[in-house]
Amino acid sequence: MDVAELEGIAAEISREAGDLARRRRAEGVRIAATKSALADIVTDADREVEQLIRDRLAARRPDDGFVGEESDAQPGTSGITWVVDPIDGTVNYAYGIPHYAVSIAAVMGEPTPEAWTALAGVVFTPVVDELFRASRGGGAWLGEERLTVSTPTDAGALVATGFGYDPATHADDLARVARFMPLARDLRRGGAASLDLAYVAAGRLDAYVERGLHPWDHAAGALLVTEAGGVVGGAPDGRPGREMTIATSSELFETLSSAIYR
Repeated sequence: MDVAELEGIAAEISREAGDLARRRRAEGVRIAATKSALADIVTDADREVEQLIRDRLAARRPDDGFVGEESDAQPGTSGITWVVDPIDGTVNYAYGIPHYAVSIAAVMGEPTPEAWTALAGVVFTPVVDELFRASRGGGAWLGEERLTVSTPTDAGALVATGFGYDPATHADDLARVARFMPLARDLRRGGAASLDLAYVAAGRLDAYVERGLHPWDHAAGALLVTEAGGVVGGAPDGRPGREMTIATSSELFETLSSAIYR
């Protein structure tokens, strides 16, 4: 299986998808629906961009499965599934905040984080034209620069996090932040999980912690982190998932995890 080829396909399609998202943002955004909560929105552009990605993948790899945020899952026969977030950071996108990304990953096995093996992944942010890419065993890259997670210092960790759309979860989220803040030099709240993970891989952040992620939120970003020498864990079963996602360096992982779960 040529993981570099899968990475190349994801990179090519992500650029086309990102260009479409950027053009639709310039034309104006229409909110199409809400999802899990009133604050959890989907735009017409989310759906259009996902359909573009789905169509391009079907043309290139018709036997593969597909799991996306905005459309029904499609099983495949090849053993490979594409896990896609067409516009990660939709609220940023809708508000005109230029911090959003296209996230595309190819995974092998059952398309659940507890069971899959990530093969390739890209996170593309069209506004600043940065393409983060990784393949299994091939490292994580931004352009020609090979990415490496940061090394902890005595100044503390720059930690990113996020909060769910359901107001009922916010108290627990804030309590969690209070538990790990003694380890932090500062906190960041970017609003796009895939970019937070890409920034951990690039050493722009020291760690990322969030509850409530869906598979498409972390499929590509988690591979970036591990290929950059970091560790990604969480819950359930020690894998990133709905209960918890933690991404950081191996030196910081256990200390941070202990603080979060205490």
